[in-house]
Amino acid sequence: MLIGDVARRSGVSARMLRHYDSLGLVRPTGRTGAGYREYSSEDIRRIFHIESLRSLGLSLREVGRALDDPDFAPSELVDDLIRQTRERIAAETELLTRLRRIGAAEPAGWQEVLQIVALLHALGSKSAGTRQRAALSSVEEVPVPAEALAEAVLSEADPNVAGALRWALAQSGGGGLALLAEGLGAPVAEVRRRAVQAIAEIPEDEATAVLHDALRNPDIVVRRYAALALGPRGAADAIPTLIDMIVEEANDVDAADALSTLASRPALADQIATGLIDCLTHGAVEPSARRRLTQALADIPGTTPTRALEDLSRDEDRAVALTATYILELRNGR
Repeated sequence: MLIGDVARRSGVSARMLRHYDSLGLVRPTGRTGAGYREYSSEDIRRIFHIESLRSLGLSLREVGRALDDPDFAPSELVDDLIRQTRERIAAETELLTRLRRIGAAEPAGWQEVLQIVALLHALGSKSAGTRQRAALSSVEEVPVPAEALAEAVLSEADPNVAGALRWALAQSGGGGLALLAEGLGAPVAEVRRRAVQAIAEIPEDEATAVLHDALRNPDIVVRRYAALALGPRGAADAIPTLIDMIVEEANDVDAADALSTLASRPALADQIATGLIDCLTHGAVEPSARRRLTQALADIPGTTPTRALEDLSRDEDRAVALTATYILELRNGR
């Protein structure tokens, strides 16, 4: 078969076949009566073998070794190709993500595109100051897509930069919330903490709904941050977690403040008071926890906490009794 026929049937151009010939990869073994080189069936089979190996990403030099070197072991080369392919996919995925984010920002012109690209690069800078300036600029100048901010905040270790990123996200109107919600289930505890902190600063109803779900998160730190954020939002389902925080001395002052805010709603004041009292009367609660629970009753309005404080003023634990007495005097305006 002549070179033109081989090119048509194999899909390999005549120019490439001549290149294979020059490299010694496929040399036609036959000759026609007129002296033209002619490809045999074995030559054509080798051409298809070459194309198959090239489709895996092998260079022509590697293809020649694979076909002609009897000692050639493919495993090492295949492992290397797998590594290269993964790196290429990661790079292409990163590029695709960047392009999507630029598109989401709906730039009006190339100048805005360049500004967005510069800010995205700055968010990935090794300099904390550069990252912080980029976070602030994302609100004051050309908006960076919220997904980029969310991704940055999930990986940010510097507290100042993280604060700027959370602030920028809060200004985005709930953007990036889906990515943050995914972060609540991340295998790394620090990522989960960053996610719930960022969600807590987003005031939109969608963020509140995610925080309600976070109260059932297996990670106790996530549950606590969610409860602290939900207290000022009037969420009654945060009450048990907030009371547990007081008992366990985990951000107990903030938890007591959140309960006080919730208790401004008459419908919740008795529920909070009852929860605190139940813990106070529980025999397994440490003396120090009982004192914190007594202090938490101070800002809960209504007759239920007042009666409980009167009983506690006669408590066997002198510190609890003195605390309750002092709170009662304040409540009575003394």
